[in-house]
Amino acid sequence: MTAIAGLVHDGRVHLGGDSAGVGGYALTVRADAKVFANGPYVMGFTTSFRMGQLLRWSLEAPHPKGDLEKFMSTVFVDAVRETLKDGGWLRKDSEREGGGTFLVGVRGRLFTIESDFQVGEAADGYAAVGCGHDLALGALYATSGQRKPRRRLRLALEAAERFSAGVRGPFAYVAEEVR
Repeated sequence: MTAIAGLVHDGRVHLGGDSAGVGGYALTVRADAKVFANGPYVMGFTTSFRMGQLLRWSLEAPHPKGDLEKFMSTVFVDAVRETLKDGGWLRKDSEREGGGTFLVGVRGRLFTIESDFQVGEAADGYAAVGCGHDLALGALYATSGQRKPRRRLRLALEAAERFSAGVRGPFAYVAEEVR
């Protein structure tokens, strides 16, 4: 399920996400958005709506400080792990914790948080997650010369919807506040 796409434009992170809730062959178009703001962060999730609800409503997002990559890989991820644990959603297998996959934008930088809590930042300035991620990435690559971030995200999500059974509109968008 899902296509979440994000890009950095003029020092701000923009995210777009679809509305599909998929289980087996069942599809529900959800009213609750997969992209949202939490404090200084914009986020977009895949994996589980429960995880997204915890990130949106329970995570007390720590204010970023110092070296941003180090902060995201330690303080931010630790806060996410604790939130998922407190919400009963953190998985543990052979003493190894696991969560889900989501995008996070902060201070004009876009990060991907993987299910093992690794933090990645694509050099291209855009990223996507979910079953439609490869389709969305192709569209973002093909539109890299365009200046309108929301249009690029819309095209990426439309491509994913067209060619992935797990992606459906309507699409929602969120952007970092102007600093």
